[in-house]
Amino acid sequence: MKRPALGFLALLLLATSAVAQEFRGVVQGAGATFPYPLYARWAYEHAALSGVRVNYQAIGSGGGIAQIKAQTVDFGASDAPLTPEELREAGLVQFPMVIGGVVPVVNLPGIGPGELKLTPELLADIFLGKVQQWNDARIAEVNPGLKLPKQRITVVHRSDGSGTTWIFTHYLDQVSAAWHEKIGVGKAVEWPVGIGGKGNEGVSAYVQRVKGAIGYVEYAYALQNDLAYARLRNQDGYFVAPTIESFQAAATHAQWEKAPGFYMVLTNQPGEDSWPITGASFILVHKEQKDCPKARAMLEFFDWCYRHGEKVAVELHYVPMPLGVVDLVEAMWEREIRCGGKPVWERRR
Repeated sequence: MKRPALGFLALLLLATSAVAQEFRGVVQGAGATFPYPLYARWAYEHAALSGVRVNYQAIGSGGGIAQIKAQTVDFGASDAPLTPEELREAGLVQFPMVIGGVVPVVNLPGIGPGELKLTPELLADIFLGKVQQWNDARIAEVNPGLKLPKQRITVVHRSDGSGTTWIFTHYLDQVSAAWHEKIGVGKAVEWPVGIGGKGNEGVSAYVQRVKGAIGYVEYAYALQNDLAYARLRNQDGYFVAPTIESFQAAATHAQWEKAPGFYMVLTNQPGEDSWPITGASFILVHKEQKDCPKARAMLEFFDWCYRHGEKVAVELHYVPMPLGVVDLVEAMWEREIRCGGKPVWERRR
């Protein structure tokens, strides 16, 4: 039983060594902070095997989109997918890399993770500035028996162009008519109240420091910073906690094969176990590559992440992409990503 496993590892090392011999530089990426903890770990572990360095800068989805369009990085990352039209205009392709959840986090003395419950309408009205005190009657009604402080709510939002903001506002836009009319959806919006932090790490830091604060971050940041998260009422009427299982439940309805350009939004999905603010994070690359060895090394990295990085993804509370979706993605690579007129990638047959 051990020989096949050792043989496979040897083949993997030979394959990655071959890439390293062809390409000795650094693959540069930039964008979303949502998946940064995972991308950093993947890059570290892959480099130890292959010798290929992947340098990923977490500057926000807006910055990642701008840099890949300007061709100042080899790949961009965004939690807000580009439409097929936007991809065509920029000469890009996109593909989902991982799935995670955006969670409301709070700093309320004596209230721990999952103890506070919020309805979609309450969450929207807090971020609209309509509900301003933690002991407001509407919050108390949803949380009987919970000791809510007589304290002003401080809203914390992103100050940079952010895919996390896009996912969060997309959800609020679906569940609140008032939000839809006044604010809408975007990587950056005109916030009616609150203070801004740069990146998921900036929002996390503000929420940690400010008593009475509420913000929104990717789940891994909530755990890493010991932030208390709220449970949310989902589309089916159940109050659910953010977990890898509730993210998976939300993703079960995704039909990637029917999504042109892999454009997919996973917010407010049905299912009694579904976390309502779930989203995928996407990679953006140019269809026409200029450096063939680097392009191949880049796709080898993503392939390794898909096929050998699942355990790390789960450890960091992300949902790995199903292998059926990986096969769809790599078929697209073979069809659409070219260098010198030839396909950069050849799929496993």
